[in-house]
Amino acid sequence: MISDPGEIKAVFTAPPDVLHPGDGARILEPVVGRNSVILLDEGPHLEQRKLMLPAFHGERMERLVGLVDEVADREIAAWGNGAPIALHPRLQALTLEVILRAVFGLDPGPRLDAVRERLTEVLAFGASPLSLLPPLQLPIGPWRHFARLRGEVDDLLFELIDERRSEGADRDDVLTMLLAARHSDDGSPMSDDELRDELMTLLVAGHETTASELAWAFERLTREPAPLARLVAEVDAGDEDAYLTATIQETLRRRPVIPNAAPRLVKQPITIGGWAYPTGVCVVPNAYLVHHDPAVYPEPYAFRPERFLDEPPGTYTWIPFGGGRRRCLGASFAILEMKSVLRAVLRRYELAAGADGAEAVRRRSITVSPAGGARTVLRERAAAAEPLAAAVS
Repeated sequence: MISDPGEIKAVFTAPPDVLHPGDGARILEPVVGRNSVILLDEGPHLEQRKLMLPAFHGERMERLVGLVDEVADREIAAWGNGAPIALHPRLQALTLEVILRAVFGLDPGPRLDAVRERLTEVLAFGASPLSLLPPLQLPIGPWRHFARLRGEVDDLLFELIDERRSEGADRDDVLTMLLAARHSDDGSPMSDDELRDELMTLLVAGHETTASELAWAFERLTREPAPLARLVAEVDAGDEDAYLTATIQETLRRRPVIPNAAPRLVKQPITIGGWAYPTGVCVVPNAYLVHHDPAVYPEPYAFRPERFLDEPPGTYTWIPFGGGRRRCLGASFAILEMKSVLRAVLRRYELAAGADGAEAVRRRSITVSPAGGARTVLRERAAAAEPLAAAVS
């Protein structure tokens, strides 16, 4: 476990044949599949990453803003009743809907409903890493149920992929971008298995993580009146989002939902920070520790978005999305989604904490979330209610 910025840099920039993050994530193979970019190393990883990268280019992501805004506005419409509610499960439903629409490219209808229903069960099964251990993968009980669900999801996704390949539609979702990708060696498209595995990878990497990070944002903002007031003022003004960006960056610093970057299995002996690591051990950069190093962040346990207004986060001191060749491909999409949801909620509701004191941390699979579900009181703002009244009159 390392947290020194210099040592983190050494890990993130180490040759790909020396440290293998993919080997450290094998437990996820039953969910994401063997072609997943997070399970590959060296040449195969670089090739798969190159195939996926164009889909997450900034310009491509901007085209999805309208869709994300639409989903967010619809999902949050029924949240505000003046009583404390746990936002985390609602945010899980919202982020799943965003992925199904913006990443999988599913249109509202029976197929989306069927995929949502089965994926919700698959994700619930994978919430405990123990359930994915090879010794427990027996053709009975829970594993048998999971295997059946996974097969049903695969059938639905392969049917979707086949249809989209045939129609050649010009759409803005991530699946369309992946269908257009070509392997560098022979110009061939991604196979159906590759597409299925990367869609599931994006689901696993972007669903629970974004929902939990948003839950922490609301948990913190409802207990920090000054940052909340400043953020609401900026959102209402509508001409910039510097403080919104800084608020998200500070939330990611203060509560990285995956406390550790991907473990790296040492394949060749390496010395980092004066320490010799032999073959076969794992090196794990710890995001939480470096994010709370007082030498890097004065008053590290204070929630101060202002710290990111004058300069961007450091490459090796702010690592909620990992770093180097393994930095999360969907980082820009996650931030875009968080901005959309926070704007939508703050424009519509006044926020207050739904419980006394800070919420404790609850471990859920590889992520951490507020133990109380980010209990929040949301009351309709007068300015938000007026257009609704006009629309129905």
